[in-house]
Amino acid sequence: MTATNDIATKIRPASGKLGILTPGLGAVATTFIAGVESIRRGRSKPIGSLTQMATIRLGKRTDNRAPLIKDFVPLSGLDDLVFGAWDPIPDDALTAARKAGVLEDRDIDPIADFLSSIKPMPAVFENRYVTRINGTNVKQGKNKRDLAEQLRQDMRDFKAKHGCDRLVVVWCASTEIFIKPGPTHETLAAFEKAMEANDESIAPSMLYAYAALMEGVPFANGAPNLTVDLPALLQLANDKGLPISGKDFKTGQTWMKTVIAPGLKARMLGLRGWYSTNILGNRDGEVLDDPASFKTKEESKLSVLHTILQPEVYPDLYKDFSHVVRINYYPPRGDNKEGWDNIDIVGWMNYPMQIKVNFLCRDSILAAPIVLDLALFSDFAHRAGMKGIQEWLSFYYKSPMAAAGLQAEHDLFIQQTKLKNTLRHLMGEEQITHLGLEYYR
Repeated sequence: MTATNDIATKIRPASGKLGILTPGLGAVATTFIAGVESIRRGRSKPIGSLTQMATIRLGKRTDNRAPLIKDFVPLSGLDDLVFGAWDPIPDDALTAARKAGVLEDRDIDPIADFLSSIKPMPAVFENRYVTRINGTNVKQGKNKRDLAEQLRQDMRDFKAKHGCDRLVVVWCASTEIFIKPGPTHETLAAFEKAMEANDESIAPSMLYAYAALMEGVPFANGAPNLTVDLPALLQLANDKGLPISGKDFKTGQTWMKTVIAPGLKARMLGLRGWYSTNILGNRDGEVLDDPASFKTKEESKLSVLHTILQPEVYPDLYKDFSHVVRINYYPPRGDNKEGWDNIDIVGWMNYPMQIKVNFLCRDSILAAPIVLDLALFSDFAHRAGMKGIQEWLSFYYKSPMAAAGLQAEHDLFIQQTKLKNTLRHLMGEEQITHLGLEYYR
């Protein structure tokens, strides 16, 4: 038996119920929850979900083995999922889904009974971190450490109430203001001391991550906040043997960049500038209308092109290209975000060309299957004994976390290869390199 087969035999089965807890019960979370329930009732298909719809090639091309990922990897089944959430706004999932305006009544009404049964737990929330939202469903405590302990109790209570075998937390709440890592984030002792002192450097999202890890629960960060990507929490995740990943769901415009930019680089075409602007009118757009929150998002969006194009390696093609990102809050657009890209490229003999992209996407429709995949893969990673940063899940993130000293990979196709090869490795199958040597035999 090979070493990889040994790994496969040690993966704990996906038995019992898996509780998926989301900080945030807004557009993304309600669309995710409603979609899963719609699929469970046979009303729709899990379009956009790799765990449910994608296949994975195994062995040689001539072997003709390409099972669905969900049939190859021991993932929790959709019927075993239970949902819970925290939100500063007390609306149940039905009310929140209607207010979000993502789904039409024809899709909400048949599952209204289910959605109305999901009521958000009081959130850890401070207006200074998300200035455009005010809520009444908010926890009170003597300090931030106390609030984190309340979150831990919420997780224990939810697990007991719903008979869950395991939990996973996926951050689906709004973007917090930009925070730089500092001394309070370096060690667990410093972090806990800062919580007790109500230090402003400890944001609510960090408390959710801390609470999850202390409870033995994997954590995935779907926003660009400084959250679980702290030395203190990275160490806690490793000490507790827990998988973590982040950050910022890769849905619309940045997803397109990770598709187009690798194509330009593959053809060795130059880039003079890439101008991106977005208009959206959902809660996320309102939050990002605040400059402090936009700064957090901007940092996430701007990092993609430089990492893919490597201007330090290809200065003749990519040195000093202009990259501009704008986000504009425009209420009439709602959740149907519109992204415009103007790409000025350079070809043979320095002749200029342009690419124009107008992506009229539905932000939460694209994000919902990402939440599902991250929840199922994070749980799988935990049962497989994986811990710390899960770089193989970079496929899903705008600003992927990477181990110290390593630069995150942004190329979508390299990310996809890494994801599938990780699954092959864990299940005792050979990795696919696409290197064919038949001509040399």
